[in-house]
Amino acid sequence: MMLNGNFTFESHREFKQATTAALETPGLTELEMDFSAVDYMDSAALGMLLLLNERANGRKVTLINCRGTVKAVLEIANFGKIFEIK
Repeated sequence: MMLNGNFTFESHREFKQATTAALETPGLTELEMDFSAVDYMDSAALGMLLLLNERANGRKVTLINCRGTVKAVLEIANFGKIFEIK
């Protein structure tokens, strides 16, 4: 799943719709969130990722192509203990 632009509270509705549809895919065992086009994320985005992890019901959620301030925010929040970050 490709994220784009600023990942903030304003994108919560679209994010939930897209991730809900993805999680309803039969046989899905892993969900990759691609951050290569994300320039900024706020605390609401961290919350959305935590909720996604809960809704995944044990399926693996991987955050890929994290860079710059986005990677720093994820590291400061210790998200590497919850998600695999590549």
